[in-house]
Amino acid sequence: MKTVFINCSPKKRFCASAYFLFLQRLFTGGKKVTEKLRTQADHDRVLAQLRDAQAVVFGVPLYVDGIPSHVLRFLEKMEIFCRENGLRLSVYCVANNGFIEGRQNEPLMQCFEHFCRRADLTWGGGVGIGGGVMLNVSRILFFVDVALLAVNTVLSVANTGNFFPKDAWISFGQSAALLLYFNLGVLFFIARMGHHIRKGTDAGKRYTRILIPSFVFILFADIFFIIISLFEGGIFRGWLAKKEYGKS
Repeated sequence: MKTVFINCSPKKRFCASAYFLFLQRLFTGGKKVTEKLRTQADHDRVLAQLRDAQAVVFGVPLYVDGIPSHVLRFLEKMEIFCRENGLRLSVYCVANNGFIEGRQNEPLMQCFEHFCRRADLTWGGGVGIGGGVMLNVSRILFFVDVALLAVNTVLSVANTGNFFPKDAWISFGQSAALLLYFNLGVLFFIARMGHHIRKGTDAGKRYTRILIPSFVFILFADIFFIIISLFEGGIFRGWLAKKEYGKS
């Protein structure tokens, strides 16, 4: 069985969609191919992978309560391609958003469901994930912790000859346990959908989120986006920019 995983995030690197597709691959058997869909130039390459596939899994960020526009253009072309080649794929979706609730992805899921009905494909269901941005950031911070553990180990060996500095390993273990806890809901439903992908059956629509209280999520999300705005110039963008008048 061949499954094609399509990362639909427009971001070039460090995107949440790539992270969740990576997790989904771990629980999916058979031949696995991952493709990146960002521009129209990717269409023919991605469609070619569908010729001998049995299932396709879209990793999609939620944009304005729906599917990103570049993905819609691809789906239009995919519908024609599948009809012309007599393909009967099973379609699954792993959607994520920056809100706390995974159910915010419901409109996006409905779009894929209607697409499958229109294209005469099998809708296999999906997983909608809330707090996708924060989960992705926690994943990146985990790799920072891995690097710090390596540095502390090297320093410990150089200074004392000890290959297992206790404090560094305890700190790393706490970070790993925290990351695992945050992702428990995601791992459960992704593993469940992986079973259905292997069997070619309907997984239904399931929703989960980062496992922290909402008030904690909102606090850290506000801080995170303020920092991002500062680095990107978002807070003052437009305030201090030179105005040009007389143009429509």
